[in-house]
Amino acid sequence: MKKSIKDLGIVQRMKSPTPKFFRVLRNIGLALAAASGAVLAAPIALPAALVTAATYVAVAGGVLTAVSQATVDEEEFNLDQAVKNL
Repeated sequence: MKKSIKDLGIVQRMKSPTPKFFRVLRNIGLALAAASGAVLAAPIALPAALVTAATYVAVAGGVLTAVSQATVDEEEFNLDQAVKNL
């Protein structure tokens, strides 16, 4: 039985191969989330606008990372399925 990308659950999508473009976006999202986390965790008083901006950047980085990881490279996925069916 051949499995289609449309039939994948969320866990299977996260484990499937990701296209190169989305791997780059995922890494950018991780960097944004890490940088904003460092700003939010700073032990000094920061302006409210900076803290608010860092919060939004953290959320955007998290969403960018999650969406990018959930994309599936169809060619690699089909190749993996063909190898598993041997």
